[in-house]
Amino acid sequence: MLNNDSGRTVLVTGGSGFIGSNFILYYLDQHPQDTIINMDKLTYAGNADRLQAVEQHPNYQFIKGDIGDSEILEQVFTNYGITDLIHFAAESHVDNAIHEPDPFIKTNLLGTYELLKKAKRHWIDRGQSKEGRFHHISTDEVYGTLRPDETAFLETSPYTPNNPYSASKAGAAMLVRSYQQTYGLDAVITNCSNNYGPRQHSEKLIPTIIRKALAEQAIPIYGDGKQVRDWLHVKDHCRAVDLVFHHGQSGEVYNIGGRNEQYNIHIAEKICELLDEYQSVRSSANIGSYRDLITFVQDRPGHDRRYSINPEKIENELRWKAEIPLADGLRETVAWYIDNNIV
Repeated sequence: MLNNDSGRTVLVTGGSGFIGSNFILYYLDQHPQDTIINMDKLTYAGNADRLQAVEQHPNYQFIKGDIGDSEILEQVFTNYGITDLIHFAAESHVDNAIHEPDPFIKTNLLGTYELLKKAKRHWIDRGQSKEGRFHHISTDEVYGTLRPDETAFLETSPYTPNNPYSASKAGAAMLVRSYQQTYGLDAVITNCSNNYGPRQHSEKLIPTIIRKALAEQAIPIYGDGKQVRDWLHVKDHCRAVDLVFHHGQSGEVYNIGGRNEQYNIHIAEKICELLDEYQSVRSSANIGSYRDLITFVQDRPGHDRRYSINPEKIENELRWKAEIPLADGLRETVAWYIDNNIV
């Protein structure tokens, strides 16, 4: 039985994913009066085990479902009295989007549209006394790429996505904006830089580097490895989302950046240096350093050269800033993979 006498009932989509699950754990700890309804399709990137710690929590409920399924959404909104929504659910791996864009359009664009329709129907059309907040989680990739000498993207920078994934996220954000402007939906959008931390799905860059190294396999790095990404620890991201959800201004966009721009090749080298400190984890003595496994492979199509977003708005207005240094976050992440024998 859910226990919610006075707080919000927040629908979190994609809550069994890497970022979503970290956020739910954080949120339930910070806001014990609120209820979380986690709706996740549990595709390959979703993992219910990430939330074992709260499976029996009185203010937590999991529902397996597709955000593109109008009937399930109607049941969830009606049966649980959803008051607010935080939308993490998305297909997010760029390589997969290049090879097969259809799931990205269906989930990221059409799925967001279904959520917006339900929010409007239940919160605005029915005259809900307190309009719900719709928080859309987006990405820095919607802005496209930057040259090395260009300044970081602002919230007012135009969208120029360069691959099907970022295009689907840009389109979804445009839909959210349109519902705020046209219907008065209480909506906010956050664009985050590259997240990392323990329990991330294996397809992402940092887990791939760690897994390949521990297996003593070639560590694939696209092109010359000098693509620049800004790295944000998932815990810092969760704090930022919480702040924007509760205190951000309706209709506003907030960029969440870690101020940790790094070449991909440097990230690989840093991880290999950390792994070299753990001599006992090696299965053989075939390599002198894990750096020897770094292998440059053909670059992927439409690979953006540099992402960089300016987080001054959220830093100044909501007094947030990234607190976890990259060196500490990488060490924690590497240790987690070793401790959990993940290869």
